[in-house]
Amino acid sequence: MTDQPTAATPMNAAAIPMNRVSASTPINANPVVPNNSATGKKILSVDLGRTSTKACITREPGNVIFISANVKEMSMEQVRGGVFEARATDPLMDLWLEYQGSGYAVGQLAADFGANLGVGQSKVEDALVKTLACAGYFKLKDEISVVVGLPYLSQEQFEKEKAQLISQLEGPHVMNFRGESVSLNVNKVWVMPEGYGSLLWCEGKPQKGAMPDFTKVSAAIVDIGHQTIDCLMVDNFRFARGASKSEDFGMSKFYELVAAEVEGSDSQSLALIAAVNRPKGDRFYRPRGASKPANLDDVLPNLTEMFSREICSRVLAWLPERVTDVILTGGGGEYFWEDVQRLLKEAKINAHLASPSRQANALGQYIYAEAQLANRSPKA
Repeated sequence: MTDQPTAATPMNAAAIPMNRVSASTPINANPVVPNNSATGKKILSVDLGRTSTKACITREPGNVIFISANVKEMSMEQVRGGVFEARATDPLMDLWLEYQGSGYAVGQLAADFGANLGVGQSKVEDALVKTLACAGYFKLKDEISVVVGLPYLSQEQFEKEKAQLISQLEGPHVMNFRGESVSLNVNKVWVMPEGYGSLLWCEGKPQKGAMPDFTKVSAAIVDIGHQTIDCLMVDNFRFARGASKSEDFGMSKFYELVAAEVEGSDSQSLALIAAVNRPKGDRFYRPRGASKPANLDDVLPNLTEMFSREICSRVLAWLPERVTDVILTGGGGEYFWEDVQRLLKEAKINAHLASPSRQANALGQYIYAEAQLANRSPKA
């Protein structure tokens, strides 16, 4: 990771009280205008999730936006077409941009045009388009700094993809975002291992409950994402590169198991994923062409228990002996929390859930960038 923070990094300096965002809290409910952080500089934090991109320009959990990870390259005529609505529509349902002669649909619009979630691809692919879409949504322009995360599959691959991502993002960009010309200059890019933002978020919270002081313990962050499980080892806030890894096993495998139980279903369907994550009693999913929806409550309990045990066996096989505390985070961390924390407890491991877990990486990344800018000298 670039510019590794130490225990002395003032992560807590401007922490604010917050409440847990419940499942009933509407996502994308509170769009905000460009931030004026403590540094006076604009920061965009982007968590390149394989289910959805999470992004923020403040450390307010309620202001993290979610954009489905689908991206579709199209002709400029295609992306411009259909702008005939009588009233303003939700921009997150109709994200499109033009950049360097190509058109791109992003999120739900891309899904409508047949784009899938890109499972199996490197997250460097489409990262620039997704970041530009987030910047456009937040109405950012001129000078900005960007902080993103990548899986830590190996030290070599992480450094290679980090260099690729920085090369793509740094510098000037001119785009047409939903019909409006936007000029950006990304003057600084930080890239950190996926999951590390959740540690910073948990440590920066004034109300940590039963969580320990992570600057003084050997802790692990287990980020259960759509494409990977990111397992990071941190000793007294020192990132242990040699003991950390991302494994190509995540929620996508779980959705494949669910889809196999429902005839005609697609494991990358946004509707299927949404149905799985709804409360019990409301998990109905109708594949295209089906005459009636399937009740996923009939299959989820057994699949959830089985998958939780698989996750836990993989985590325990990796977990360094000196670890006393594990932070679970990501959409999968929240979904499998009850089962996984029980299994970790049996192994005498203290488990903690980042809250809100789906937003924690983006929020922690933002705190990191804010601290880095605050620590820079005026000449830097």
